[in-house]
Amino acid sequence: PGMNRIFEEFLLHKSANDGCQDRTITAYRDTLERFEEWLNGKDPLNLTQDELMVFTGPYLHKKGLKAVSRKPHISCLREFYTYAAALRLVPSNLSDGLSYPKTGRPLPRVMTLDNAEKLMWQPDLSTFEGVRDAAIISVLIGCGLRISGVAALNRSNLITAIDRGEPRLMIRTTEKGDKTRQLPIPREAEMLIRVYLEHPDLHSIDTLLPDGDHVLFVTTGNRNCPAYLYHGERRRFSTRGLRKMMRKHGEDAGIDPAQLHPHALRHLYGTELIESDVSQSITQDLLGHADPKSTKIYVHLATRKLFHEVDRANPLSKIKSPVSDLLGRLDKR
Repeated sequence: PGMNRIFEEFLLHKSANDGCQDRTITAYRDTLERFEEWLNGKDPLNLTQDELMVFTGPYLHKKGLKAVSRKPHISCLREFYTYAAALRLVPSNLSDGLSYPKTGRPLPRVMTLDNAEKLMWQPDLSTFEGVRDAAIISVLIGCGLRISGVAALNRSNLITAIDRGEPRLMIRTTEKGDKTRQLPIPREAEMLIRVYLEHPDLHSIDTLLPDGDHVLFVTTGNRNCPAYLYHGERRRFSTRGLRKMMRKHGEDAGIDPAQLHPHALRHLYGTELIESDVSQSITQDLLGHADPKSTKIYVHLATRKLFHEVDRANPLSKIKSPVSDLLGRLDKR
């Protein structure tokens, strides 16, 4: 038997009317399948709030889900019962009493500047693929884009702006939650993108899309696609392909595998902006964060600045301690 019809209609509604992303719908489906298993034939529209809390609390906990993993399940059920209440399928919103478990926000893994430099030097610039990979890595490091944002880029997303009388490139990107933002491309990344766009090998590839635009970053070795179909949208790098490319260059450069995920470069971008005294509100705009709390994480990660300020201003630096003379000699050295 398939999923309960009311669940299917809810997923259809979220996809068609609320414009939820595919991965959100997939996550909701997983939750509702788990919920259905727990219901074991019971009507989801005829539960009590207490029963609902048994599912989101003790049941999921027994299944080995930590507090942070239970949050999306609660989020899905709150959405479902809000939908059911709006359609008057239930007398009141059953999920009103559901609260999220308290969880700490873990600090993200950041790639170090040293490793970012090693990664940047890894592609072989004498080949077309090397020039392309260097351009992609420079956009990840220098613009802090999410991997989905990089994969979705077309030529029209590169915009020319004038800065102090000089033409400069900007990227218009549409990422999480379909939010669009424009951000300046650093000169180094701009130069690598221009070298990539002028490469003769790129000119021989059909990147044309039905709307007249062109795919920006192309693949060159899709064995699953016959040559006569290998053009336009099918030339686009997938997020999986981009991750694989980054991991390969990172492993060749001897970088710690824990730092070899594209978000580690986004975290580096955010951290370096804060280290360099860029205001939190500008950092939030550049990273495209809807919630200022997300940007605040980078304040915690900006340790160079913290060390500098603490060394300069803490009470011990202003009194004579047993190691003051030794530290003075070391500083002079």
